[in-house]
Amino acid sequence: MEIPGVGPITALSFYTAIDYPERFRKSADVAAYFGLTPRQFQSGESDYSGRISKRGDFCTRRALVNAATVMLVNTNEWNSIKAWGVRLAKRIGFSKARIAVARKLAVIMHKMWINKDKFRPKKLGIEELAALKKEINPSLAAA
Repeated sequence: MEIPGVGPITALSFYTAIDYPERFRKSADVAAYFGLTPRQFQSGESDYSGRISKRGDFCTRRALVNAATVMLVNTNEWNSIKAWGVRLAKRIGFSKARIAVARKLAVIMHKMWINKDKFRPKKLGIEELAALKKEINPSLAAA
């Protein structure tokens, strides 16, 4: 796959874990299949979300989380997914943000497989990139 951070091991793990992509009606169901969605606790009037459910294939979930970490930390190319993940990491913390990016990667990878499409993220313009860098690190605003 041509997604930044997703290498051959992650792609192969995803491919073998899904096996037949048409069995999922929605691409969002793939994230739940790998346990990348929050657990729901409901009883009477109480309803709250817990941590991720950790259901499904452990190795594929780990590969997706590693791919999300690589995308957020080690790729130099800025795209809409990385920008969203970095903003999320600043707001809620890196650990939760990388799980959210892993979930988004799983959904995107499934949609790419179903549509037989290539990865086409929205590229950030110079103004958007400068605004994002100022938002992430306010000390860059003075420089």
